[in-house]
Amino acid sequence: MGQPVREYLLTLCVTAAVTYLLTGPVRKFAIAAGAMPEIRARDVHREPTPRLGGIAMFGGLCAGLLVASHLTNLKSVFANSNEPRALLSGAALIWILGVLDDKWGVDALVKLGGQMIAAGVMVLQGLTILWIPIPGVGTVSLTPMQGTLLTVALVVITINAVNFVDGLDGLASGMVCIAAAAFFMYAYRMWFGYGIEAAAPATLFSVVLMGMCLGFLPHNMHPARIFMGDSGSMLIGLVMAAGAVSVTGQVDPDLLGQKAGGLREATHAMVPVYIPLLLPLTVIAVPVADLILAIVRRTWKGQSPFAADRGHLHHRLLEIGHSHSRAVLIMYFWSALIAFGAVAYSANNASMWIVLGIVLLSAVGLVLLLLPRFTPRAPRWAERMVPPRYRRTARPAVAAATAEGPAGEFEEEREPVPAGIHGATAIGDRSRFVDRRRAGSHR
Repeated sequence: MGQPVREYLLTLCVTAAVTYLLTGPVRKFAIAAGAMPEIRARDVHREPTPRLGGIAMFGGLCAGLLVASHLTNLKSVFANSNEPRALLSGAALIWILGVLDDKWGVDALVKLGGQMIAAGVMVLQGLTILWIPIPGVGTVSLTPMQGTLLTVALVVITINAVNFVDGLDGLASGMVCIAAAAFFMYAYRMWFGYGIEAAAPATLFSVVLMGMCLGFLPHNMHPARIFMGDSGSMLIGLVMAAGAVSVTGQVDPDLLGQKAGGLREATHAMVPVYIPLLLPLTVIAVPVADLILAIVRRTWKGQSPFAADRGHLHHRLLEIGHSHSRAVLIMYFWSALIAFGAVAYSANNASMWIVLGIVLLSAVGLVLLLLPRFTPRAPRWAERMVPPRYRRTARPAVAAATAEGPAGEFEEEREPVPAGIHGATAIGDRSRFVDRRRAGSHR
């Protein structure tokens, strides 16, 4: 059991290292190539930032799969299944489409068509949903047409969900890394816990995906030096979808029931069988929720579902008053809670402690989410020791100095200025006015 873990760890480290080392040269190439679009109204960064980070991530993907194909325990995945080659083919197509979009821009419908083609290429090479387990009904075999349509739909939804959530520094790569870690735990348990070889490709895909995100994150954390762009967001979305398709449609539910043994054990074991119907959605629950809300919001306003706006969940967090870093960490928290909560429940659905833990952590998450709405006030005896925003009332001297300058100087005109990147701190609103009194004035 220890040998495969070491090989997975080696694959993870190689993928992360290659991605990390390639990102620096890719950034210089993106600047030289002019892949630095102007700042849009919905953007939260101040300066133009190069894109094309997906080039480094694709290099990490190729390196990870290459190393895994030569390892003792993992090379059997390539020998017994064509899914790694199917993933690489679809990833190459979606990556080329993303690079073109990052440099020159591609119409939304053209991107949608390219995503469907990439998914179709994977289906033609065997990465497709063959059957789905339905509670109360059992295993339902799908016709080739049904399997193709369901696979393409899952891939396209996942790609766009990840693409939509890529709006803050480090947000998409961090959330996908969390989802990949949860998916790895689930797929690894299916493979080595129940001895189901069909779960091996999904386990490998999750490890490689984690390496891609971890290698890119140091360059993408706030303030980001490079963005992954559509070439990166669509790529990691496709890799995640490939793992979901593999473990959902390739693992035989009847085989899992036989491996458990005993009626009680089989009943508990059937929970992981049905979890694949929900787990691909739970690990990307936040991006999918953002995607659905964006489509409803834009359609309600009479706009195209693909029209960009500032109504995403991360934009709402900034409007509430969270800082950039705190907004990203809150999104991380909810993604981890949903993803790992689903995996923990699939492993031991009979334990009430897991449910209670999820409920407790959800309450903590709500408190953190609404924290900027509450402005703490220091007691009067401590007002001199805290910043002005924590005081109950402003001191008269400060108020007078603010109203007028020394020696009856006329009240200076204050002109509004941008409130920084977010317009708010973690506690309350920032001042939107700059004091332009003379340098000799008293304060």
